[in-house]
Amino acid sequence: IVARCGDSVPVYTGDRDLLGTLTGYTLTRGVLCAMRRPQAPTVGAVLNEARRVVVIDGVVDTTNIGAIFRSAAALGIDAVLLTPSSCDPFNRRAVRVSMGSVFLVPWTWLDGPIGSLRESGFKTVAMALTDKSVSLDDPALREEPRLAIVMGTEGDGLADATIEDADYTVRIPMAHGVDSLNVAAAAAVAFWELRAR
Repeated sequence: IVARCGDSVPVYTGDRDLLGTLTGYTLTRGVLCAMRRPQAPTVGAVLNEARRVVVIDGVVDTTNIGAIFRSAAALGIDAVLLTPSSCDPFNRRAVRVSMGSVFLVPWTWLDGPIGSLRESGFKTVAMALTDKSVSLDDPALREEPRLAIVMGTEGDGLADATIEDADYTVRIPMAHGVDSLNVAAAAAVAFWELRAR
């Protein structure tokens, strides 16, 4: 890795105690890196050729963000959009849980309402438990050329207004009286079932 950095990237070494002093915590792998943050692309650029995207709305747990990104990369989601109330995917824990997938899947901040994705040809899918929810395996969902799968906060889920504005409200069928899954687990199930075919 050091050899691939070339002469333009300075590489320093230090013992674990020194690195812990610099960061304020013990590094699990003993590597510390400083990078320039890239400028976020526009929503249009991220959506340009995408067929399946996820909108992360108000998710603040870094572990969930990282897990959603990892599932998105593994299960064919073309892009990730985050509302401003979601946590930063470049948070160190999110990066770690994602296994670096935050650097693989195109993503940006959604600067307008979720319904604005219709202007780019997307149908929105609110993942929510309501009386109007259709099952995740509804054949109509697979037929849609462009889907934006909207995942909500860990505790409260999606806001009523977001659900009302969605083209589809979708639930994952559950057994044994279980009412819901963690947002990261639900995202993985939804990504697999709604993947572009």
